[in-house]
Amino acid sequence: MNAKIFLPPLLCAAALPASAADPGFTCLIEPMQRVELRSPVEGRIDAIHVERGMEVRKGQVLVELDTAVERAALDAAKFRSVMQGQIKSADSRLAAAKDKFQRRDALVKERYIATQDRDDSLAEMRVAEANLVEAQDNQRLAALEQRRLNETVEQRRLRSPITGVVTERLQAIGEVAQAGESAKPVLRLAQTDPLRVEVVLPVGMYGKVKRGDKASVDAEAPLTGRYTATVTIVDRVVDAASGTFGVRLELPNPKGEIPAGIKCRARF
Repeated sequence: MNAKIFLPPLLCAAALPASAADPGFTCLIEPMQRVELRSPVEGRIDAIHVERGMEVRKGQVLVELDTAVERAALDAAKFRSVMQGQIKSADSRLAAAKDKFQRRDALVKERYIATQDRDDSLAEMRVAEANLVEAQDNQRLAALEQRRLNETVEQRRLRSPITGVVTERLQAIGEVAQAGESAKPVLRLAQTDPLRVEVVLPVGMYGKVKRGDKASVDAEAPLTGRYTATVTIVDRVVDAASGTFGVRLELPNPKGEIPAGIKCRARF
């Protein structure tokens, strides 16, 4: 005679795996931010140092535009900023004018020449002083022009604003990069560390989830890992139509093992 074994209800529930007892809430793992890299100035693309899927670091030069004209102007400004010819010439004229004035001043005191001759030499000395100041000002202006042209050249080197990966390359070497928000981007980037997890919770959970709370996140198949994320944003406005509100979690991904754009289940 076959015997049947009946388990108490509580024992049956305890025997179920945690995922079956608490299925969690549907969520989506996304990049922390997506960036479209555009040029601030119009120019021909001279070099692109990355391809789709490559990792990039913040501040890394990704794209370089043609800078031949700007570099030529920069070299000229550098040379002008260190030129000494005008300054030395003006300094020599000033020294000669001072000597002339001192001699004329001594002769006036001895009444050998008219006062007007001494005044004329004084005026020449003042003009020589002004010429020296002008030569020094021109050198300083050349140094400022060098700084401006340095910034112009730097504008044509597009650096990554984030640490992440290249998700798309939209232009090629030789094409013209356009400036402005409506212009075609050169590259698209995504920050993958940390990732953000977007969860939609029922209004009954409002007040039970707070910033700083921890949650376990299970990625959908074929990924099998369970990860710990931290609540960073809890929406303060509930959607009346669906009776839900949004929550954002931050998921560390230092090794880049978790891909972005996959569905998941979150348990609080």
